[in-house]
Amino acid sequence: MLNNDTIAAISTAPGTGAIALLRLSGPKAEAVARAVSEGLPEAITERMAMRCFFRDAEGRIDDGLVTLFRGPRSYTGEDVAELAVHGSPYIQQRLMEAMLAAGARLALPGEFTQRAYLNRKLDLSQAEAVADLIASQSAAQHRLALHQLRGGFGKRIEDLRQELIDFAALIELELDFGEEDVEFAKRPELIALIDRITGICTELIESFRYGNAVKQGVPVAIVGAPNSGKSTLLNALLQEDRAIVSEIPGTTRDTVEETITIGGVLFRFIDTAGIRKTEDSVENLGIERSYKKAKEAAIVVLLGDASVMNEQAFAFEAAMLRERIGDGAAIIPVLNKSDVAPVKAAGTLTISAKKGEGLEPLKQRFIDLVNATAAPGDIVVTNARHVDALTKARQALLDARAAIEQGISGELLAVDLRRAQHHLGEITGKITPDDLLGSIFGRFCIGK
Repeated sequence: MLNNDTIAAISTAPGTGAIALLRLSGPKAEAVARAVSEGLPEAITERMAMRCFFRDAEGRIDDGLVTLFRGPRSYTGEDVAELAVHGSPYIQQRLMEAMLAAGARLALPGEFTQRAYLNRKLDLSQAEAVADLIASQSAAQHRLALHQLRGGFGKRIEDLRQELIDFAALIELELDFGEEDVEFAKRPELIALIDRITGICTELIESFRYGNAVKQGVPVAIVGAPNSGKSTLLNALLQEDRAIVSEIPGTTRDTVEETITIGGVLFRFIDTAGIRKTEDSVENLGIERSYKKAKEAAIVVLLGDASVMNEQAFAFEAAMLRERIGDGAAIIPVLNKSDVAPVKAAGTLTISAKKGEGLEPLKQRFIDLVNATAAPGDIVVTNARHVDALTKARQALLDARAAIEQGISGELLAVDLRRAQHHLGEITGKITPDDLLGSIFGRFCIGK
Protein backbone atom coordinates (compact mmCIF):
# COMPACT_ATOMS: atom_id res chain seq x y z
CA MET A 1 0.00 0.00 0.00
CA LEU A 2 1.09 3.59 -0.57
CA ASN A 3 2.03 5.99 2.20
CA ASN A 4 -0.38 8.80 3.00
CA ASP A 5 2.11 11.49 2.00
CA THR A 6 2.19 14.17 -0.67
CA ILE A 7 3.71 13.32 -4.04
CA ALA A 8 4.88 15.58 -6.83
CA ALA A 9 5.60 15.03 -10.52
CA ILE A 10 6.03 16.87 -13.79
CA SER A 11 2.93 15.77 -15.65
CA THR A 12 4.20 16.87 -19.06
CA ALA A 13 7.61 15.90 -20.40
CA PRO A 14 10.18 18.71 -20.06
CA GLY A 15 10.50 20.94 -23.08
CA THR A 16 7.52 19.56 -25.00
CA GLY A 17 5.43 22.72 -25.21
CA ALA A 18 4.88 26.33 -24.22
CA ILE A 19 3.09 25.29 -21.02
CA ALA A 20 4.09 22.60 -18.54
CA LEU A 21 2.04 21.14 -15.70
CA LEU A 22 3.38 20.02 -12.32
CA ARG A 23 1.06 18.05 -10.05
CA LEU A 24 0.81 17.50 -6.31
CA SER A 25 -1.44 14.94 -4.61
CA GLY A 26 -1.89 14.19 -0.93
CA PRO A 27 -2.89 15.82 2.36
CA LYS A 28 -0.25 18.57 2.07
CA ALA A 29 -0.85 19.40 -1.60
CA GLU A 30 -2.22 22.89 -0.86
CA ALA A 31 0.45 23.58 1.78
CA VAL A 32 3.29 22.66 -0.60
CA ALA A 33 1.71 24.73 -3.39
CA ARG A 34 1.52 27.73 -1.04
CA ALA A 35 5.11 27.21 0.07
CA VAL A 36 6.38 27.67 -3.50
CA SER A 37 3.95 30.48 -4.43
CA GLU A 38 3.43 34.11 -3.63
CA GLY A 39 0.32 36.15 -4.25
CA LEU A 40 -2.22 33.39 -3.58
CA PRO A 41 -5.34 34.51 -1.67
CA GLU A 42 -5.93 33.14 1.82
CA ALA A 43 -8.85 31.05 0.58
CA ILE A 44 -8.39 29.34 -2.78
CA THR A 45 -11.57 28.73 -4.74
CA GLU A 46 -11.64 25.08 -5.74
CA ARG A 47 -11.22 24.34 -9.46
CA MET A 48 -10.46 27.98 -10.28
CA ALA A 49 -7.04 28.82 -11.75
CA MET A 50 -5.32 31.44 -9.56
CA ARG A 51 -2.45 33.52 -10.92
CA CYS A 52 0.68 33.83 -8.81
CA PHE A 53 4.49 33.87 -8.82
CA PHE A 54 6.41 30.69 -8.09
CA ARG A 55 9.58 30.97 -6.05
CA ASP A 56 12.22 29.07 -4.13
CA ALA A 57 14.88 30.13 -1.61
CA GLU A 58 16.80 31.92 -4.35
CA GLY A 59 13.88 34.04 -5.56
CA ARG A 60 11.18 34.06 -8.20
CA ILE A 61 11.09 31.21 -10.72
CA ASP A 62 8.11 31.97 -12.96
CA ASP A 63 4.69 33.58 -13.33
CA GLY A 64 1.95 30.91 -13.58
CA LEU A 65 -1.32 29.42 -12.38
CA VAL A 66 -2.37 27.22 -9.44
CA THR A 67 -5.56 25.15 -9.51
CA LEU A 68 -6.75 23.23 -6.45
CA PHE A 69 -8.97 20.13 -6.50
CA ARG A 70 -10.12 18.94 -3.09
CA GLY A 71 -10.60 15.26 -2.37
CA PRO A 72 -12.56 13.19 -3.00
CA ARG A 73 -13.57 15.29 -6.04
CA SER A 74 -10.23 14.91 -7.79
CA TYR A 75 -8.48 12.43 -10.06
CA THR A 76 -6.70 10.67 -7.19
CA GLY A 77 -9.46 11.14 -4.64
CA GLU A 78 -7.05 13.24 -2.54
CA ASP A 79 -6.32 16.96 -2.45
CA VAL A 80 -4.59 17.79 -5.73
CA ALA A 81 -2.82 21.00 -6.78
CA GLU A 82 -1.79 21.64 -10.38
CA LEU A 83 0.88 24.25 -11.11
CA ALA A 84 1.01 25.54 -14.69
CA VAL A 85 4.30 27.17 -15.72
CA HIS A 86 6.13 28.04 -18.91
CA GLY A 87 7.59 25.01 -20.67
CA SER A 88 11.28 25.70 -19.97
CA PRO A 89 12.99 22.54 -18.63
CA TYR A 90 14.99 24.80 -16.30
CA ILE A 91 11.80 26.30 -14.81
CA GLN A 92 10.22 22.87 -14.39
CA GLN A 93 13.24 21.36 -12.69
CA ARG A 94 13.77 24.31 -10.35
CA LEU A 95 10.10 24.39 -9.31
CA MET A 96 10.12 20.62 -8.78
CA GLU A 97 13.12 20.93 -6.46
CA ALA A 98 11.31 23.70 -4.56
CA MET A 99 8.25 21.45 -4.07
CA LEU A 100 10.43 18.59 -2.83
CA ALA A 101 12.16 20.96 -0.42
CA ALA A 102 8.72 22.07 0.84
CA GLY A 103 7.81 18.53 1.93
CA ALA A 104 6.65 16.63 -1.15
CA ARG A 105 8.38 13.57 -2.55
CA LEU A 106 8.82 12.50 -6.16
CA ALA A 107 5.95 10.32 -7.40
CA LEU A 108 6.62 6.75 -8.50
CA PRO A 109 5.64 5.70 -12.04
CA GLY A 110 1.86 5.50 -12.23
CA GLU A 111 1.40 6.55 -8.60
CA PHE A 112 -1.27 9.16 -9.33
CA THR A 113 -3.41 6.56 -11.09
CA GLN A 114 -2.59 3.95 -8.43
CA ARG A 115 -3.90 6.31 -5.76
CA ALA A 116 -7.02 6.84 -7.85
CA TYR A 117 -7.50 3.06 -7.86
CA LEU A 118 -6.82 2.66 -4.14
CA ASN A 119 -9.24 5.50 -3.39
CA ARG A 120 -11.89 3.79 -5.55
CA LYS A 121 -12.01 6.48 -8.18
CA LEU A 122 -11.19 3.84 -10.81
CA ASP A 123 -11.31 0.07 -10.88
CA LEU A 124 -8.20 -1.79 -12.02
CA SER A 125 -9.44 -2.29 -15.58
CA GLN A 126 -10.05 1.47 -15.86
CA ALA A 127 -6.59 2.21 -14.46
CA GLU A 128 -5.06 -0.03 -17.13
CA ALA A 129 -7.14 1.81 -19.73
CA VAL A 130 -5.39 5.05 -18.70
CA ALA A 131 -2.06 3.52 -19.78
CA ASP A 132 -3.65 2.31 -23.04
CA LEU A 133 -5.08 5.77 -23.68
CA ILE A 134 -1.67 7.39 -23.22
CA ALA A 135 -0.06 4.83 -25.54
CA SER A 136 -2.77 4.99 -28.25
CA GLN A 137 -1.45 5.67 -31.74
CA SER A 138 -4.61 5.32 -33.78
CA ALA A 139 -8.29 6.24 -33.64
CA ALA A 140 -9.25 2.60 -33.03
CA GLN A 141 -6.81 2.23 -30.13
CA HIS A 142 -8.02 5.51 -28.66
CA ARG A 143 -11.67 4.46 -29.03
CA LEU A 144 -11.18 1.09 -27.27
CA ALA A 145 -9.15 2.61 -24.43
CA LEU A 146 -11.67 5.42 -23.90
CA HIS A 147 -14.56 2.94 -23.85
CA GLN A 148 -12.83 0.85 -21.17
CA LEU A 149 -11.95 3.98 -19.19
CA ARG A 150 -15.66 4.82 -18.97
CA GLY A 151 -16.04 1.70 -16.82
CA GLY A 152 -18.49 -0.37 -18.87
CA PHE A 153 -16.24 -3.43 -18.89
CA GLY A 154 -15.52 -3.29 -15.17
CA LYS A 155 -19.20 -2.84 -14.32
CA ARG A 156 -20.14 -5.81 -16.50
CA ILE A 157 -17.60 -8.01 -14.73
CA GLU A 158 -18.66 -6.84 -11.27
CA ASP A 159 -22.34 -7.49 -12.07
CA LEU A 160 -21.50 -11.06 -13.09
CA ARG A 161 -19.37 -11.54 -10.01
CA GLN A 162 -22.15 -10.28 -7.75
CA GLU A 163 -24.62 -12.74 -9.27
CA LEU A 164 -22.22 -15.56 -8.46
CA ILE A 165 -21.71 -14.24 -4.94
CA ASP A 166 -25.47 -14.16 -4.33
CA PHE A 167 -25.92 -17.76 -5.49
CA ALA A 168 -22.80 -18.95 -3.68
CA ALA A 169 -24.23 -17.46 -0.47
CA LEU A 170 -27.24 -19.75 -0.84
CA ILE A 171 -24.93 -22.74 -1.31
CA GLU A 172 -23.02 -21.73 1.84
CA LEU A 173 -26.34 -21.44 3.67
CA GLU A 174 -27.18 -25.01 2.69
CA LEU A 175 -23.94 -26.18 4.29
CA ASP A 176 -25.02 -24.60 7.59
CA PHE A 177 -28.19 -26.74 7.46
CA GLY A 178 -26.46 -29.88 6.14
CA GLU A 179 -28.23 -32.25 8.52
CA GLU A 180 -31.67 -31.01 7.46
CA ASP A 181 -31.17 -31.76 3.72
CA VAL A 182 -32.51 -28.41 2.51
CA GLU A 183 -31.81 -26.79 -0.89
CA PHE A 184 -31.84 -23.00 -0.96
CA ALA A 185 -30.03 -22.68 -4.30
CA LYS A 186 -32.19 -24.27 -6.98
CA ARG A 187 -29.84 -26.32 -9.18
CA PRO A 188 -31.65 -25.66 -12.50
CA GLU A 189 -31.46 -21.91 -11.85
CA LEU A 190 -27.78 -22.21 -10.93
CA ILE A 191 -27.05 -24.16 -14.14
CA ALA A 192 -28.84 -21.46 -16.18
CA LEU A 193 -26.75 -18.77 -14.45
CA ILE A 194 -23.52 -20.68 -15.01
CA ASP A 195 -24.35 -21.22 -18.70
CA ARG A 196 -25.12 -17.53 -19.19
CA ILE A 197 -21.95 -16.30 -17.47
CA THR A 198 -19.86 -18.93 -19.26
CA GLY A 199 -21.25 -17.69 -22.57
CA ILE A 200 -20.41 -14.08 -21.70
CA CYS A 201 -16.87 -15.08 -20.68
CA THR A 202 -16.43 -16.93 -23.98
CA GLU A 203 -17.68 -13.93 -25.95
CA LEU A 204 -15.27 -11.61 -24.13
CA ILE A 205 -12.35 -14.01 -24.60
CA GLU A 206 -13.06 -14.25 -28.32
CA SER A 207 -13.18 -10.45 -28.61
CA PHE A 208 -9.49 -10.37 -27.60
CA ARG A 209 -8.41 -11.41 -31.08
CA TYR A 210 -9.83 -8.16 -32.44
CA GLY A 211 -8.92 -6.05 -29.41
CA ASN A 212 -5.32 -7.20 -29.27
CA ALA A 213 -4.86 -6.69 -33.02
CA VAL A 214 -6.12 -3.11 -32.75
CA LYS A 215 -4.04 -2.43 -29.63
CA GLN A 216 -0.78 -3.87 -30.94
CA GLY A 217 -1.31 -3.08 -34.62
CA VAL A 218 -2.82 -5.55 -37.09
CA PRO A 219 0.07 -7.64 -38.50
CA VAL A 220 0.05 -7.82 -42.32
CA ALA A 221 2.69 -9.99 -44.02
CA ILE A 222 3.52 -9.30 -47.67
CA VAL A 223 4.71 -12.53 -49.29
CA GLY A 224 5.38 -13.72 -52.81
CA ALA A 225 8.07 -14.71 -55.27
CA PRO A 226 11.24 -12.61 -55.70
CA ASN A 227 10.76 -9.47 -57.82
CA SER A 228 6.96 -9.57 -57.46
CA GLY A 229 7.13 -6.05 -55.98
CA LYS A 230 6.78 -6.67 -52.23
CA SER A 231 9.24 -3.97 -51.20
CA THR A 232 7.78 -1.58 -53.77
CA LEU A 233 4.31 -2.19 -52.32
CA LEU A 234 5.55 -1.54 -48.78
CA ASN A 235 7.16 1.71 -49.89
CA ALA A 236 3.99 2.73 -51.75
CA LEU A 237 1.82 2.09 -48.68
CA LEU A 238 4.22 4.00 -46.44
CA GLN A 239 4.76 6.71 -49.08
CA GLU A 240 8.49 6.59 -48.39
CA ASP A 241 11.50 4.50 -49.46
CA ARG A 242 11.76 2.24 -46.44
CA ALA A 243 12.59 -1.10 -48.09
CA ILE A 244 15.38 -1.68 -50.61
CA VAL A 245 14.06 -2.21 -54.16
CA SER A 246 16.28 -4.08 -56.62
CA GLU A 247 15.99 -6.00 -59.88
CA ILE A 248 18.22 -8.73 -58.38
CA PRO A 249 16.16 -11.67 -57.03
CA GLY A 250 16.64 -12.46 -53.35
CA THR A 251 17.57 -8.92 -52.27
CA THR A 252 15.30 -9.06 -49.20
CA ARG A 253 16.70 -11.74 -46.91
CA ASP A 254 15.17 -10.62 -43.63
CA THR A 255 11.86 -9.11 -42.66
CA VAL A 256 11.31 -5.35 -42.67
CA GLU A 257 8.50 -4.03 -40.43
CA GLU A 258 6.79 -0.64 -40.45
CA THR A 259 3.50 0.72 -39.12
CA ILE A 260 0.89 2.87 -40.81
CA THR A 261 -2.62 3.97 -39.82
CA ILE A 262 -5.36 3.22 -42.35
CA GLY A 263 -8.96 4.17 -41.64
CA GLY A 264 -8.13 4.84 -37.99
CA VAL A 265 -6.59 1.37 -37.48
CA LEU A 266 -2.88 0.77 -36.90
CA PHE A 267 -1.37 -1.87 -39.21
CA ARG A 268 2.07 -3.47 -38.93
CA PHE A 269 3.30 -4.30 -42.42
CA ILE A 270 5.99 -6.94 -42.76
CA ASP A 271 7.99 -7.15 -46.00
CA THR A 272 9.35 -10.70 -46.25
CA ALA A 273 12.01 -12.49 -48.27
CA GLY A 274 10.94 -13.72 -51.71
CA ILE A 275 9.69 -17.31 -51.71
CA ARG A 276 11.43 -19.58 -54.22
CA LYS A 277 13.58 -22.73 -54.42
CA THR A 278 17.23 -21.86 -53.82
CA GLU A 279 20.48 -23.49 -52.77
CA ASP A 280 21.57 -20.38 -50.88
CA SER A 281 21.46 -21.32 -47.17
CA VAL A 282 21.18 -17.70 -46.01
CA GLU A 283 18.31 -16.98 -48.40
CA ASN A 284 16.58 -20.18 -47.27
CA LEU A 285 16.67 -18.89 -43.69
CA GLY A 286 14.93 -15.74 -44.89
CA ILE A 287 12.31 -17.79 -46.74
CA GLU A 288 11.57 -19.87 -43.63
CA ARG A 289 11.18 -16.65 -41.70
CA SER A 290 8.73 -15.44 -44.36
CA TYR A 291 6.51 -18.46 -43.79
CA LYS A 292 6.76 -17.98 -40.03
CA LYS A 293 5.70 -14.31 -40.27
CA ALA A 294 2.84 -15.25 -42.60
CA LYS A 295 1.63 -17.86 -40.13
CA GLU A 296 1.70 -15.34 -37.26
CA ALA A 297 0.00 -12.52 -39.23
CA ALA A 298 -3.68 -11.65 -39.17
CA ILE A 299 -3.63 -10.76 -42.87
CA VAL A 300 -1.33 -12.04 -45.63
CA VAL A 301 -0.97 -10.21 -48.93
CA LEU A 302 0.06 -12.80 -51.53
CA LEU A 303 1.69 -10.72 -54.24
CA GLY A 304 2.10 -12.09 -57.74
CA ASP A 305 3.79 -10.68 -60.84
CA ALA A 306 1.10 -10.22 -63.49
CA SER A 307 3.74 -10.07 -66.22
CA VAL A 308 4.93 -13.64 -65.63
CA MET A 309 2.04 -15.41 -63.88
CA ASN A 310 -1.35 -16.49 -65.19
CA GLU A 311 -4.53 -16.93 -63.16
CA GLN A 312 -4.18 -20.70 -62.73
CA ALA A 313 -0.57 -20.52 -61.56
CA PHE A 314 -1.45 -17.78 -59.08
CA ALA A 315 -4.39 -19.81 -57.72
CA PHE A 316 -2.06 -22.79 -57.24
CA GLU A 317 0.44 -20.57 -55.37
CA ALA A 318 -2.35 -19.31 -53.08
CA ALA A 319 -3.43 -22.89 -52.33
CA MET A 320 0.15 -23.91 -51.51
CA LEU A 321 0.54 -20.91 -49.18
CA ARG A 322 -2.68 -21.77 -47.38
CA GLU A 323 -1.49 -25.33 -46.88
CA ARG A 324 1.81 -24.08 -45.48
CA ILE A 325 0.51 -21.45 -43.03
CA GLY A 326 -2.84 -22.97 -42.00
CA ASP A 327 -6.19 -21.23 -41.56
CA GLY A 328 -5.23 -18.54 -39.02
CA ALA A 329 -4.63 -15.64 -41.42
CA ALA A 330 -6.82 -14.10 -44.10
CA ILE A 331 -5.07 -14.23 -47.50
CA ILE A 332 -5.56 -11.39 -49.97
CA PRO A 333 -4.37 -12.40 -53.48
CA VAL A 334 -2.97 -9.39 -55.33
CA LEU A 335 -1.47 -9.27 -58.84
CA ASN A 336 1.10 -6.51 -59.21
CA LYS A 337 2.49 -4.71 -62.30
CA SER A 338 -0.91 -4.12 -63.87
CA ASP A 339 0.70 -1.23 -65.75
CA VAL A 340 2.91 -3.75 -67.59
CA ALA A 341 0.44 -6.62 -68.04
CA PRO A 342 -3.23 -5.67 -67.53
CA VAL A 343 -4.97 -8.80 -66.26
CA LYS A 344 -8.19 -9.60 -64.45
CA ALA A 345 -8.58 -12.61 -62.17
CA ALA A 346 -11.66 -13.58 -60.21
CA GLY A 347 -11.37 -12.65 -56.52
CA THR A 348 -7.96 -11.05 -57.08
CA LEU A 349 -7.02 -7.39 -56.75
CA THR A 350 -4.77 -5.88 -59.40
CA ILE A 351 -2.38 -3.06 -58.61
CA SER A 352 0.66 -1.22 -59.85
CA ALA A 353 2.77 -0.69 -56.74
CA LYS A 354 5.33 1.25 -58.79
CA LYS A 355 2.73 3.80 -59.96
CA GLY A 356 0.61 3.65 -56.80
CA GLU A 357 -2.47 2.44 -58.70
CA GLY A 358 -5.10 0.20 -57.12
CA LEU A 359 -3.93 0.80 -53.53
CA GLU A 360 -7.19 2.26 -52.23
CA PRO A 361 -9.24 -0.94 -52.86
CA LEU A 362 -6.44 -2.89 -51.16
CA LYS A 363 -6.53 -0.60 -48.12
CA GLN A 364 -10.30 -0.95 -47.97
CA ARG A 365 -9.90 -4.74 -47.98
CA PHE A 366 -7.65 -4.41 -44.92
CA ILE A 367 -10.29 -2.38 -43.09
CA ASP A 368 -13.09 -4.77 -44.10
CA LEU A 369 -11.17 -7.76 -42.75
CA VAL A 370 -10.48 -6.02 -39.43
CA ASN A 371 -14.13 -5.01 -39.08
CA ALA A 372 -15.20 -8.57 -39.88
CA THR A 373 -13.30 -9.83 -36.84
CA ALA A 374 -14.82 -7.24 -34.50
CA ALA A 375 -16.65 -8.65 -31.51
CA PRO A 376 -20.47 -8.71 -31.76
CA GLY A 377 -20.89 -7.13 -28.32
CA ASP A 378 -20.21 -3.58 -27.19
CA ILE A 379 -17.25 -4.60 -25.01
CA VAL A 380 -13.87 -5.59 -26.45
CA VAL A 381 -11.08 -7.10 -24.34
CA THR A 382 -7.64 -5.69 -25.14
CA ASN A 383 -5.61 -6.90 -22.15
CA ALA A 384 -3.95 -10.34 -21.96
CA ARG A 385 -4.30 -10.30 -18.16
CA HIS A 386 -8.05 -9.99 -18.50
CA VAL A 387 -8.19 -12.87 -20.97
CA ASP A 388 -6.23 -15.08 -18.56
CA ALA A 389 -8.61 -14.25 -15.70
CA LEU A 390 -11.70 -14.80 -17.88
CA THR A 391 -10.34 -18.16 -19.07
CA LYS A 392 -9.75 -19.31 -15.49
CA ALA A 393 -13.18 -18.06 -14.40
CA ARG A 394 -14.83 -19.92 -17.29
CA GLN A 395 -13.03 -23.14 -16.36
CA ALA A 396 -14.15 -22.80 -12.74
CA LEU A 397 -17.74 -22.35 -13.93
CA LEU A 398 -17.49 -25.42 -16.17
CA ASP A 399 -16.16 -27.38 -13.19
CA ALA A 400 -19.11 -26.14 -11.11
CA ARG A 401 -21.57 -27.25 -13.79
CA ALA A 402 -19.95 -30.69 -13.93
CA ALA A 403 -20.17 -30.90 -10.14
CA ILE A 404 -23.92 -30.23 -10.26
CA GLU A 405 -24.48 -32.84 -12.97
CA GLN A 406 -22.47 -35.42 -11.04
CA GLY A 407 -24.27 -34.70 -7.78
CA ILE A 408 -21.08 -33.66 -6.00
CA SER A 409 -21.49 -32.14 -2.54
CA GLY A 410 -22.39 -28.51 -2.10
CA GLU A 411 -19.10 -27.92 -0.30
CA LEU A 412 -17.04 -28.72 -3.41
CA LEU A 413 -19.51 -26.84 -5.61
CA ALA A 414 -19.00 -23.76 -3.42
CA VAL A 415 -15.22 -24.04 -3.95
CA ASP A 416 -15.66 -23.87 -7.74
CA LEU A 417 -18.00 -20.88 -7.48
CA ARG A 418 -15.52 -19.09 -5.20
CA ARG A 419 -12.76 -19.74 -7.75
CA ALA A 420 -14.86 -18.13 -10.49
CA GLN A 421 -15.59 -15.13 -8.26
CA HIS A 422 -11.90 -14.80 -7.43
CA HIS A 423 -10.77 -14.70 -11.07
CA LEU A 424 -13.47 -12.20 -12.05
CA GLY A 425 -12.44 -10.05 -9.09
CA GLU A 426 -8.85 -10.05 -10.35
CA ILE A 427 -9.96 -8.11 -13.44
CA THR A 428 -11.43 -5.15 -11.59
CA GLY A 429 -9.02 -5.31 -8.66
CA LYS A 430 -11.47 -6.48 -6.02
CA ILE A 431 -8.95 -9.28 -5.40
CA THR A 432 -5.42 -8.21 -6.31
CA PRO A 433 -2.02 -9.08 -4.79
CA ASP A 434 0.32 -6.13 -4.20
CA ASP A 435 3.00 -7.53 -6.52
CA LEU A 436 0.51 -7.42 -9.42
CA LEU A 437 -0.23 -3.76 -8.67
CA GLY A 438 3.48 -3.00 -8.76
CA SER A 439 3.77 -4.70 -12.15
CA ILE A 440 0.77 -2.85 -13.62
CA PHE A 441 1.51 0.66 -12.38
CA GLY A 442 5.26 0.32 -12.82
CA ARG A 443 4.69 0.48 -16.59
CA PHE A 444 3.12 3.96 -16.35
CA CYS A 445 5.10 7.12 -16.91
CA ILE A 446 5.88 9.38 -13.94
CA GLY A 447 3.16 11.99 -13.54
CA LYS A 448 0.20 9.70 -14.31
